Amino acid sequence: MAELLGNERRTHYCGDLRECNIGETVCVMGWVKKARDLGSLVFVDLRDRSGIVQLAFDENSEKEVFAKALELKTEFVVSATGVVRERSSKNPDIPTGNIEIFASSVRILGESETPPFDITDDCKTNEELRLTHRYLDLRRPVLQNNIIFRAKVAKSVRDYLCDNGFIEIETPILIKSTPEGARDYLVPSRVHKGSFYALPQSPQLYKQLSMVAGFDKYFQIARCFRDEDLRADRQPEFTQIDMEMSFVDTDDVLAVGEGLIKHIFKDCMGVDIPTPLPRYTFRECMERFGSDKPDLRFGMEIINLTDALKGCGFPVFSSAIEAGGSVRALNLKGYAEKLSRKDIDKLGEYAKGCGAKGLAWVKRGETDSGSFLKHMTEDELNAIYTAAECEKGDILLILADSDNNKVLTQLGQLRVEAANRLNIERTGYNFLWVVEMPFFEYDYESGEWVAMHHPFTSPMDECIEYLDSDKGKVRAKAYDLVLNGIELSSGSIRITDPALQAKIFDLLGLSKEEAQVKFGYLLEAFRYGAPPHGGMGIGLDRLVMQMVGATSLRDVVAYPKMQNAKELMTDCPAEVPAEAIAELGISIVKEEK
Repeated sequence: MAELLGNERRTHYCGDLRECNIGETVCVMGWVKKARDLGSLVFVDLRDRSGIVQLAFDENSEKEVFAKALELKTEFVVSATGVVRERSSKNPDIPTGNIEIFASSVRILGESETPPFDITDDCKTNEELRLTHRYLDLRRPVLQNNIIFRAKVAKSVRDYLCDNGFIEIETPILIKSTPEGARDYLVPSRVHKGSFYALPQSPQLYKQLSMVAGFDKYFQIARCFRDEDLRADRQPEFTQIDMEMSFVDTDDVLAVGEGLIKHIFKDCMGVDIPTPLPRYTFRECMERFGSDKPDLRFGMEIINLTDALKGCGFPVFSSAIEAGGSVRALNLKGYAEKLSRKDIDKLGEYAKGCGAKGLAWVKRGETDSGSFLKHMTEDELNAIYTAAECEKGDILLILADSDNNKVLTQLGQLRVEAANRLNIERTGYNFLWVVEMPFFEYDYESGEWVAMHHPFTSPMDECIEYLDSDKGKVRAKAYDLVLNGIELSSGSIRITDPALQAKIFDLLGLSKEEAQVKFGYLLEAFRYGAPPHGGMGIGLDRLVMQMVGATSLRDVVAYPKMQNAKELMTDCPAEVPAEAIAELGISIVKEEK
């Protein structure tokens, strides 16, 4: 590199130069964004990670320098030396728009073929092509700035946690398989043929062991892996801000979590997040918003019409109530005239897609209209209007079902869909904690109660008596951090009582022998003095995605996977030579076509 650069050394990044540098001789290096040949004038926009600066060449330039400027093409890598001067035609759209560099020398450090797509923020090229050439896609300022911002957030995390007594500990990547709800990525061992490592879904057990080891406060910006179907906010490998603390309860962990969030937003964006963050119980979230990760940037809370409609004349409502269910509604205040019958029908189809049997609705205006008015008396309609605070100009969307949880979940999905279709404005950063999570959830397919969390989550003290008699009443010392309808974090206080842990294993259908095989090392460690402890993990990818306003994790991850878990740039996963497979002592079973 020294030979390539000769005596030249970069003095400034392109985007850092300003009017205060006028008169200075500088050296910049970067990629040609655009070159403009105007005959006796040549202008070159030079780009690096900091921004763009204009290079100027004219009749006063040396012939060799001017000739070299004419050779410059898009994405050539260039070194240029010259004097900073004021631009005659200023560009207010970029920070360096008042100055330019009158180049006295220019060198081509690397030539470029014509790129397969325009390297601009408004690039319309399909994502697959851009991901195939991700190294070019990442030259786009919007993506490059996202990745740089992500690094800034990671540093801010380390600063805050180190300043608050946390110790950064790296835990293994090759671990024992202990599935936590998703499938593990398995790694065959060459030395121990027939045995497999797993890539960690989280550092859960190692961080708990670090508490047993006496480190008191642990953190790690950890790489985690889950073999599951992907979505816009999910990747097979992701990064987690992982924490664990000893001698704490729920309040202590939440205080650290929101202190960290407040610090990150202030440090990285200059945004003040009011603390303490609001707390909602899981049940309150479901009753009011139909979701355990509600978006609080708009209202439209769920209204319970059950009491108002007991014994009403509309069988859809009355039969649901008689069967122990409920009737719930959303009041879209002021939107009666903005939703046509066609719009309502589309919302009805969406509700059916969520599992609803149908959508009932009523519009209030000079003359009321709706899907069920002929089945209701005036008094029954007035009872609905009163309970829902429904006035002229409002529209009610109503669902009923014998299963109360289904009604709430369906209305929660409909709430977000209606807000999207009505283009309801959502701005700001609305955080909340969801606490007192259910310990078990009912699996309709198997007809059994299953754990909502990993088996080391502690039930709330007052709920332990219901472990055998009424699992639906058992709440966990578990908590989620939610931002604008996205779950950023989950965590819990852990079980350290061996008797209670054995009880939980038994309730989850895990025999003593199975528990010993899977978690024996942790249970053994707990025999030697385990402090009360708890922690959480915050998804770094999701957090940055929300902070920069991206719509996909692929916009904040340098080298992401597609929805089919394939990375297009390197074309992986890929087959490996047969001898490598044989050396591992395994064989590949080809699928029959």
